[in-house]
Amino acid sequence: MLADTLSRYWWITLFRGVLWILFGIFMFLQPGISILALTLTFGAFALVDGIVSVVSAIGGRETNDSWWILLIRGLAAFCVGLLTLFTPQMTAVALLVWIAIWAIATGLLEIVAAVRLRKEIQDEFGLALAGLVSVAFGVFLLVRPGVGALAVVWAIAVYALTFGMVLVSMAFETRRFMTGVRE
Repeated sequence: MLADTLSRYWWITLFRGVLWILFGIFMFLQPGISILALTLTFGAFALVDGIVSVVSAIGGRETNDSWWILLIRGLAAFCVGLLTLFTPQMTAVALLVWIAIWAIATGLLEIVAAVRLRKEIQDEFGLALAGLVSVAFGVFLLVRPGVGALAVVWAIAVYALTFGMVLVSMAFETRRFMTGVRE
C-alpha cells in the first residue's frame, strides 16, 4: 500500500521538505543571484530530489503496488536535473519552461498518489495540496515567462518554501499514520 511506503519512509518526505525550505530561504537571501547560478542550483537540487524519490520508490516496491508513481516522479526530477546541469547556458525563459514542466508533472503525479491514498488513509489532503501547489506554480511560470530575473528568483523561493512546508507537514502526518496515532 502506498500509505505504508509513505509512512515507513516518512523521514524521506521530511528530508525533501527541509531541502525545499532551505532552498527557498537561500533564494530569498541571495536575490541578486545570477541566472547561471540559479540554473546550476536548481539542476543540482532537482537531481538530488529525484534520487531521493527513486530510492524511496525502490525501497517500497515490495509492499506497494503504487511504487511506480514515486519512481516516475523521481525519474522526472532526475532527468530535469541532468538536463539543467548539462545545458547551463540556457536562457531564463527556457529555464522557466523546464521548471514549469517539472512542477506540473510532479504536481499531477502527487495528485494521482493522493487520489490513490483516499482508499488507504483519511488525511491524504497534504499530498493533494502539494500537488496543487506544484501545478499552480508551473502554470504561473508558463503564463508569465517574461517576468524579470529577480521576480523569477522570488517566485521560485515562494514555491520552494510553500512546497517544503507542505511536505514537512505531510511527513509528520504519515509518521502518525505509521505509529497509529490519530487525532
